[in-house]
Amino acid sequence: MNDINFECTACGKCCHDLRVALTIAEAIAWLERGGQMELICEAIPWAIEPEPGNAQAQYKRARSSPAMSGSLPVRISIVLAAAFGGACPNLDADMRCRIYEERPLVCRIYPAEINPFVELAPENKACPSDAWQNKPLQRQGILVDATTVELVEQMRRANQLEAPLRMQVCLELGLNDAALANEGFVMVSPDSEALLTALRRIHATSESQETASQWTFVSNRTGTVETLLSVGAAGHLAETATGGNSRYHGFFPPS
Repeated sequence: MNDINFECTACGKCCHDLRVALTIAEAIAWLERGGQMELICEAIPWAIEPEPGNAQAQYKRARSSPAMSGSLPVRISIVLAAAFGGACPNLDADMRCRIYEERPLVCRIYPAEINPFVELAPENKACPSDAWQNKPLQRQGILVDATTVELVEQMRRANQLEAPLRMQVCLELGLNDAALANEGFVMVSPDSEALLTALRRIHATSESQETASQWTFVSNRTGTVETLLSVGAAGHLAETATGGNSRYHGFFPPS
């Protein structure tokens, strides 16, 4: 793996047209500033537990919550995402961040990857070529910038510890549709006040209820729905399962 250097040029390109994953505290602050949020949901069939040595499956397990879809055990992965088109609402015309000292962890970590199974690839980032120089960021595939390493660990811990709380937020808002993992996302834009109320309560109490919640798979592919139904899951085609403040984002053409 190539060594990677990085020093931000403050070009602002990474602050446009995004969905930024937030912790619960960050989501509360985002909504209090008047920002918009989406909940991004996907479901992973989980009929058997993975082997202890399957690091990628264990990583997914730790950041998701158990549930059922019909008679099929699943795990639900939920992202609280700040969503905006165009410039971030906290970005000034001079490309400076108005909340720089309170900016979300994801913003502080960029361009490093939080998922240890995703390789950092400069060509996939919005940064200009002259940003990839000066300060050491990664050596032989390993992050070496101490601040970034600590921030990544903070975000990973939050993703794991808050997984049941994100599930509780969805249940309080009556959300139970999810896409099949690696095939798409169900993206929900709930009422901001209702979401803020739920987040504040759950954040204050750190309360999650162990409930056998039922979730429904959503897909734009007839074959996927038919396969899921054949193994006991609940599922719909996207056009009959989403609407209003919910939409399906598929990675593949409808079929």
